Amino acid sequence: MKERNVDVAIIGSGSAGLNAMGQVRRAGKSFVLINGGEPGTTCARVGCMPSKAMIQIAEDYHRRTHLGKFGIDGHEEMTLDIPEALEHVQDLRDTFVDRVLGSSTDDMPEDLFVQDYARFIEPTLIEVAGQRIRAKAVVIATGSRPLVPELWKAFGDRVITTDEIFELEDLPAAMAVIGLGTIGLEIGQSLARMGVKITGFDAVDHIAGAQDPEVNQSAIELLGKEFPIHLGAPAEIAAEGDRLRVTAGEQSVLVDKVLCSIGRVPNVEGLGLEILGVPLDARGIPSFDPNSMQVGDLPVFIAGDVSGYRPILHEAGDEGKIAGYNAARIDSGAAPARFRRKVPLFINFCDPNICAVGTRWNALDPETAAVGQIKLAPVGRALIMGKNKGVIRVYADKATGRILGSEMIGPKGENLAHLLCWAIEQGLTVGELLRMPFYHPVIEEALQAALYDLYSKVEAKNSGGITELEPLAD
Repeated sequence: MKERNVDVAIIGSGSAGLNAMGQVRRAGKSFVLINGGEPGTTCARVGCMPSKAMIQIAEDYHRRTHLGKFGIDGHEEMTLDIPEALEHVQDLRDTFVDRVLGSSTDDMPEDLFVQDYARFIEPTLIEVAGQRIRAKAVVIATGSRPLVPELWKAFGDRVITTDEIFELEDLPAAMAVIGLGTIGLEIGQSLARMGVKITGFDAVDHIAGAQDPEVNQSAIELLGKEFPIHLGAPAEIAAEGDRLRVTAGEQSVLVDKVLCSIGRVPNVEGLGLEILGVPLDARGIPSFDPNSMQVGDLPVFIAGDVSGYRPILHEAGDEGKIAGYNAARIDSGAAPARFRRKVPLFINFCDPNICAVGTRWNALDPETAAVGQIKLAPVGRALIMGKNKGVIRVYADKATGRILGSEMIGPKGENLAHLLCWAIEQGLTVGELLRMPFYHPVIEEALQAALYDLYSKVEAKNSGGITELEPLAD
């Protein structure tokens, strides 16, 4: 069998793999990029982008239900052409995928971009497409796929995942969404707003990954007004004629299709990770250093959704850069560089947005942490928008006032979450953030109100007599 040598072999051409390739190229090292399955990133093909396209259609159509109170007539006659709407989502999806491929792999020669499934023969020897590739370092960036229980696969195309939802040419009359994490909640709400009778199920007692009980309760109440949500019992599926019966505890519903969104599994089958000689966890993933992405003490690195560390696009990109940077320098003799990871940021794009930043509720020490909050009901700009629902909760260290984290549900939460994330990255205190300008009337005033509440509970106070203003030096 033919064998060739490269500096770095990258397995997977998604967000992490492409970012790893960028670092290797920048270092002037030889490489091969290997990809089995569909080309393009999960985000562009079946994740972030097509889901946001569907959300936009659903939000615009749903807006008609509020137009009457603004004196806007004719909204009762508005209709949604489902096949045309789905075609629009697919067109946008194809545009995003084409952009990714056009800027990455489309023009790569076959010796640099091998489209087939790889497997390890040795930690630095890969077999793929009838050849063997010897590399000084290997980056594993094979991504993940939706988890579907084996028993549910017997129901064929009546049980679908995000891999299939954006391929539909029409929507069924009734669907169950099993798993109300980020994607399940986003798609479930969108489908409900587009006219599908949706019922949501989750075995846990929270939705969208919310940990803060106030945020979780608000989320359940607000989203539960749009479609029934049943929590705390695992769902079971049984065929009933051409339809499916979904049962969870005492709840039961008959539907045409089920969207299974109970989680994702890493794409490692057939990769031969046992060859690495390091312990594998229950998912088949080796232990690694999240600051260097190195697997054990091997010249092997892991990045992106396959690692399961923070399965989000910007984190996958960062992990790819770290892995690629270190893989390209493996022959320097120096230990792999370790990088500080960014403050965690999670955004669920349902309406209202559900977000989490920094230290999560379950990780707070109640003895040393303070919590400030504001409910959106009285916030002027939110009231004008007709979106004055939700709650913002911000956490800080009681002694120093340093902002630790936040969870929230509210309008424009995606923007507020970024603001707080940047503040935490900079190590700002509550007092320092209150000295930033807040325009009127904006949604950010809700955050300002939460910060005032939090400021009253921390020991560290601003000097100078006026909380919001910094005194000039004499």
